[in-house]
Amino acid sequence: MALKKELLDILVCPLCMTHVQLTPDEKGLKCPACRRVYPINLKDNFPVMLPEEARIEDE
Repeated sequence: MALKKELLDILVCPLCMTHVQLTPDEKGLKCPACRRVYPINLKDNFPVMLPEEARIEDE
């Protein structure tokens, strides 16, 4: 089950306040501005929006 559109519409990166986007594999939320990918807890389908839990992608 993917995240609801209403939730995606309001979620922003906690560091730069840019709206995040669902990754193609639907396992994370990516900030296009600072390239951080926040994981989605697969057990309860809830995003973990903590900067220390995010990883930074090259592109």
